[in-house]
This record gives sequence, structure tokens and C-alpha cells, in this order.
Amino acid sequence: MEAKAHLKYVRISPRKVKIVLDLIRGKDTDAAMAILKNTNKIASEHLIKLLKSAVANAEHNYNMNAGNLFVSECFVCPGPTLKRVQPRAQGRAFQILKRTSHVTLVVKEKEVS
Repeated sequence: MEAKAHLKYVRISPRKVKIVLDLIRGKDTDAAMAILKNTNKIASEHLIKLLKSAVANAEHNYNMNAGNLFVSECFVCPGPTLKRVQPRAQGRAFQILKRTSHVTLVVKEKEVS
């Protein structure tokens, strides 16, 4: 049994989000939350909300115990890119790509052995 949470159209580059996701993959939800709260990256603010949402989905929808959850999967996919133009010298234009991300986080319950 697994619970998912999605975060779409976040105005952060997928490359920057991936750095933070690699820190919490495979960790307990409590440890992952502590890592995110102490990570000095802008993506960690969004991922804290996403992790809380995934845990709430697990408790409410699947009756899982919040103490036994861990981050089994987390990945980021590129969303649509906003294209902007910046004026440059001699009448030229320079394209700025404002990237967006779609983040998915999956939590599972640890198996009791």
C-alpha cells in the first residue's frame, strides 16, 4: 500500500528540486522532515508541504500509521517552460527560460518483520 502526493507547476527548475529530493529518498518521514527543515534551499519549503500532504493522504485515505511511513519514491519531471525576452546590445533579444517542475512523492509503510 502506498500514498502519493503531487505538486505541479512549481516555479523552480527541476535540476534544483532534484538536489533536495536526493537527500530524502528512502528516509523515514520524520527524518525527511528534519532534513527538509534544515536544508537551506528554496525547494525545501515546497517539499515540506508536499511531504505533509503525502503523510496526511496515507493516514486519511489508507489508514496507515504515520510513525511507520518512509519516502519510497520521489522524483521530479519538467513542466512547461515560460519563455521571456530580455533586450541586449545593438537591438538584439536574449531568451530567458523560466522553468517549472512537477514533483511526485510516494510514501509507504514499513513492513513489520
